[in-house]
Amino acid sequence: MSNKAEGSGGGSVAHDSRPATDSTGDLTETDAFVKSSFDVDPTEEYKMGRKRRGLALIFNQERFFWRLGLGDRHGTNADSYNLERRLLELNFEIRSFDNYKMVEILDKIYEAAQEDHSDSDCFLLAFLSHGEDDHVFAYDGKISLQDITSLFKGDKCRTLVGKPKIFIIQACRGDKHDVPVTPHDTVDNDLRTNEVVVDASAVHTLPAGADFIMCYSVAEGYYSHRETVNGTWYIQDLCELLKKYGTTLEFTELLTLVNRKVSMRKVGNSNDRSAIGKKQVPCFASMLTKKLYFRPKK
Repeated sequence: MSNKAEGSGGGSVAHDSRPATDSTGDLTETDAFVKSSFDVDPTEEYKMGRKRRGLALIFNQERFFWRLGLGDRHGTNADSYNLERRLLELNFEIRSFDNYKMVEILDKIYEAAQEDHSDSDCFLLAFLSHGEDDHVFAYDGKISLQDITSLFKGDKCRTLVGKPKIFIIQACRGDKHDVPVTPHDTVDNDLRTNEVVVDASAVHTLPAGADFIMCYSVAEGYYSHRETVNGTWYIQDLCELLKKYGTTLEFTELLTLVNRKVSMRKVGNSNDRSAIGKKQVPCFASMLTKKLYFRPKK
């Protein structure tokens, strides 16, 4: 018969171990209504009035150890420069690292996680590199995204508990991965000095815990485009919209605009006719629990 337990809202909850019957035949049960013990304010925002906006780490990987078989990521320095400018305008404290090795990157991330963020509003980490499955590449090898994000969970970094933790992953592939991929495509832009290259990205790891938001350049399994002069489509459009709306628009709404803007792009002229018209759409996975605004500091 059905066992019953007291619910958190005072109602009884039926556990359907087997059909409930009595001497008169079948008995129909009504699912218990469990009322929440608190109301949720849909307008509630993260507190962003602390002394500091927060720390932003930018790992920019242009070159790689030759044994990895990964091509140089021409154009990524434009991404790093533009992202740094936009984040400075939002009052972030920037620390940029170019072409770091695995141990060096993990050391810098660990140091940041161990710092006192009590007077900070939030934390941000951007990784601009090649990617493979749930990893991003350092100069000499790949790092698990889970290893990065896990350092900022509530049990590891207590001074960021309840604060937004933002991860921006611009991850592309080289042309010699050890997995079946669509062949590398090269596309000529109108300016011959600004070549568009098409790279795959299959980053999909999501961290556990609240108040994380993962911002990906492209959905799992699809291509990400990078211009060799102007940088990636995703970072270009993210920076443009941060400049226009970074202090006025809620962050997930801004990311949705980025999705729309990138999705309107398409590959133009190409030596490979099959590459013409290829498109891209970014994605984000939000575990935020409140609205996120980067309102100007007073």
